[in-house]
Amino acid sequence: VLAAVLAEVTPGPNMSYLAIVALGDGRRAGLAAVAGVALGLGLVGVAAALGLGALITAVPALAQVLRWGGAAYLLWLAWQGWKGADEAPEHAPRGSTLARFFRRGLVTNLLNPKAFAFYLTVLPAFVPDAAGDPARFLTMAAVYVAIATAIHASIVLAAASWHRVLGQEAAQGRLRRLLSVLLALVAVWLLVATAG
Repeated sequence: VLAAVLAEVTPGPNMSYLAIVALGDGRRAGLAAVAGVALGLGLVGVAAALGLGALITAVPALAQVLRWGGAAYLLWLAWQGWKGADEAPEHAPRGSTLARFFRRGLVTNLLNPKAFAFYLTVLPAFVPDAAGDPARFLTMAAVYVAIATAIHASIVLAAASWHRVLGQEAAQGRLRRLLSVLLALVAVWLLVATAG
């Protein structure tokens, strides 16, 4: 539990992206993105339990595709946040727009090297015989996803409250730009941290 909390409070793609969404598009959009992130983390956990992590480790080209694809996607999200900083917030009207935030949250985690790194390096330390006991690994993965989802929902609620506090669209636009720059820096950091 402590390892999961520490992994999730460390700034990364999810934290920056969810703050941008909640600040610019409101709480409902942020929570839809949280649901997508949770599903993505769960799918990565299942893939790791079934041996995909070993395959990625064994085939360096797959790791590079994941690494560069994840960084490119984060940079694209940062650009979208920057570009939309001056637009009036959508506040996620009821309907199909929530699906867009859900999909982006899902893809962010399917291409998130940090999520794969947690499942490949940290979690196996707590499940010594993960290959022989995938159910135990999946249980630990479910605990991680639950903790991550609680932290992500907290980030969204905090960012959404800042939206109300800031009030003025100009101030919101500046904060969205700042968060977009931070998301771009996270993308660059992921490239540097996973090099080699």
